[in-house]
Amino acid sequence: MEPSASGLAARGDLRSALPFLPVVLRGGALFWPPAAQESLRALALGPDVSRVASGDVLADALTDLRLALDLPALSTRTADGLALFFDDLLSRAQARGWFGEVVPNLARLLLRLPTLLEDHYSKADDGASGLRIMASQDAGTVVLGQELVAALLTCALFCLFPTDARVEASLPTINFDGLFAALINNSRQSQEQKVRCLIHYFERVTDSTPTGFVSFERKVLPCRAISDGVTYPDVDEWMQSRAPLCQFRVFSTGFIEDEEQEALEVDFANRYLGGGALSSGCVQEEIRFMINPELIVGMLFMASMEDNEAIEIVGAERYGSSFRFVGDYLDSKPSDLMGRRRTRIVAIDALDCPTRLHYESSGLLRELNKAFCGFFYQSKLQQYAKLFQDSNNKDTSPTISSDEYIGVSTGNWGCGAFGGNPEIKSMIQWIAASQVQDK
Repeated sequence: MEPSASGLAARGDLRSALPFLPVVLRGGALFWPPAAQESLRALALGPDVSRVASGDVLADALTDLRLALDLPALSTRTADGLALFFDDLLSRAQARGWFGEVVPNLARLLLRLPTLLEDHYSKADDGASGLRIMASQDAGTVVLGQELVAALLTCALFCLFPTDARVEASLPTINFDGLFAALINNSRQSQEQKVRCLIHYFERVTDSTPTGFVSFERKVLPCRAISDGVTYPDVDEWMQSRAPLCQFRVFSTGFIEDEEQEALEVDFANRYLGGGALSSGCVQEEIRFMINPELIVGMLFMASMEDNEAIEIVGAERYGSSFRFVGDYLDSKPSDLMGRRRTRIVAIDALDCPTRLHYESSGLLRELNKAFCGFFYQSKLQQYAKLFQDSNNKDTSPTISSDEYIGVSTGNWGCGAFGGNPEIKSMIQWIAASQVQDK
C-alpha cells in the first residue's frame, strides 16, 4: 500500500522525526535535496566517475554532501581520521574493495532511503510503530526493517544527520564524525577496532541485504497510577512483595552476548543510549554496540532515560564474534514471528559513582526500579500488578504464563566506570528478576 500525499504529511510520527532526518517532505513525498541527490548519484557510479578512491577524497565528498544539506563541513580532525583509517590502517586490497564496491552500494542504498521511509510509514500501524522521536516518558515501540536500519546507519557513517536540535531534545550523538576524529593521536588500538567492526557491518549489508526487523521499545514505569497497571513501586510495596527468589546461576567466565539460551541480555547503559560508542568510549555498552551495530540506530531517536525508564531492543543481528575484529560472524539465532532475531537486549543505566547512596533506601529503590523496569514485559503490566497486591490479599496467587519469562543474562551492572558495588548490584538484579518471574 502506497502512502497518500495527504496521509504522509499528516503523520505525527513523521513530523516528529523529520527535523532529525536528512530528507525533505515535499508534495506529500520524501526526497533528497537536489544537490545531495546528484552527489549520491555520482558516488553510486563508482570511483571512475566520483573519483572517491581514498580516505581524504571521501572526506571531501562527504563535506560536499553535508553542504548540500545545509550542514557545516566536516572538521579537520574528522577528515584526518577518515584519511588515516582508509589510507593507512586498511590494507590496499581492503581499500580497493571499499571504494570500488562498498561505497557505491552504500550510495545506492541512500538513494532508496526516501522510498524505504515511505514504505515504512505506510506499513506502520496508525503511527504506533512508525519512526519518531521517543522523548522521555513516551512509552511505545518503533519497528524498523533491517534494510532501513542499514540506510539510516549509512547516513550516520556519512555524517548526514542534522544535529542542531539534538541537544535540546536530549538525544545522543548519531553521526560518525566523532568516531573517526578519535582515531587521531590515539595510541589505543580499541578505537581502530571499533571502526573495523562497523566497516565490516557495511561490507556485509551491501553484499547481502538483510530482510528481518528490529524493534526499539521505550519502557516506562508510570509515576502515577494507571488502570490495571504497575506504577513506580515505593519501598513499602517492595517490602510487601510475595514473589519468591528465582533461580540464580553464577559463571566465572564468558560473555553476556554468548548466552546460548534465549535470555534478556543486559546492556550496562549510559542514560544516553550507546554512551561513548560513537566517540572514544570502550566499555561494555560501547563494545556491544560494535558487534551488534544495528543497536546504534536507536541513538537516532531515543532520548535519554529517566529513573523510571529502560530501553529494550529486539532483533539486532550480531556481525562480530568479539570486540577485536577477527573476521566475519554469522548470527545463527532463529527469528520470531515478527522477523526479529531472538536477541533481546535491555539498556538500563545505573547510578554513576553512587558512593554512600548505594547503601541508602533512595539509592537502592532507584536501582531496584530501574532493573525491574528493564526486565518486565511492558505488554504484561496488568499481570505484574498482581505481584504488588496489598498485603491484605495474601491468599491470592499471581499467575503469569510460564512461557513468557525467559530469564536475564547480566553481570557487574554499573560496577566498572560507574563505581558500583558488585554484591549490592547482584542482589538488586536478582530481586528485580524474581519480581517479574511467575511462581
